[in-house]
Amino acid sequence: MQQSLHLISGLIITVLLSSCTSISTMQQRTLAVEQIVSARGWQSQIIATSFFDLMSYRPALHQSKHLTVYIEGDGLAWLTSRQVSSNPTPTNPLVLKMALKDASNSSIYIARPCQYVTGKHIKNCNKKYWTSHRFSTVVIEAMNDAITQLKHSFQAKEFTLVGYSGGGAIATLVAARRDDVVKLITVAGNLDHQAWTDYHNISPLTGSLNPADYQASLSAIEQIHFVGENDKIIPPFLAQLFVDELPANSKSKVIVVPGQTHSDCWDDVWPELLSIIE
Repeated sequence: MQQSLHLISGLIITVLLSSCTSISTMQQRTLAVEQIVSARGWQSQIIATSFFDLMSYRPALHQSKHLTVYIEGDGLAWLTSRQVSSNPTPTNPLVLKMALKDASNSSIYIARPCQYVTGKHIKNCNKKYWTSHRFSTVVIEAMNDAITQLKHSFQAKEFTLVGYSGGGAIATLVAARRDDVVKLITVAGNLDHQAWTDYHNISPLTGSLNPADYQASLSAIEQIHFVGENDKIIPPFLAQLFVDELPANSKSKVIVVPGQTHSDCWDDVWPELLSIIE
């Protein structure tokens, strides 16, 4: 197991503020995503699970032995520190942009429960599922079911899971349940929400599973955890604590990205980050 923090040297980070424009209304958020997807020839598809209907976006794939699944972050979970959002759809489709910049052309994006869905597809969308229960058993089971459906649809044999922020927790918890995940990549990932809430002195996520409780199940999976040097929300030491507690035979590392914060435009540096881990 690699226990030292790795600092990327010579990484050129260009932050284009225009690509991180906040979109306030649900209609604007949905329109922005439709435009992005349409421009790249991708298509949307609802993945129905027993508890949630999940929005996905993917290229026109038929079959692929290896799929890279991008999992969204917590989105617009809170309007203020005290007011929960009525709809968690992200104001900036950051993870979708990252998936679109993956040159492998076998990447698929899955939104978190209740993000980007409307009408009859808004089922079981209680606010607890983007707050205290954001990593609950039903959420993880739904995401895991969605990935299994993708496996059958594309006749895939193996997966790389990529998760941003809270999506990093989802990706880690799903990976711990499967035997076909060969690589786990998190970006500013919340890998131990108990340590995270303790650090910030905020209410614990009492209804959520904690990735740190499943480390023994992750020992066979290659793991890369990107964190921002200036991330005040998920500081680098939290990711390192997670890696340090993995089994001794784990193939895992933390890579600190200079100058990057939690919500900077990770999509701008994503192609270069992918190139250094291939």
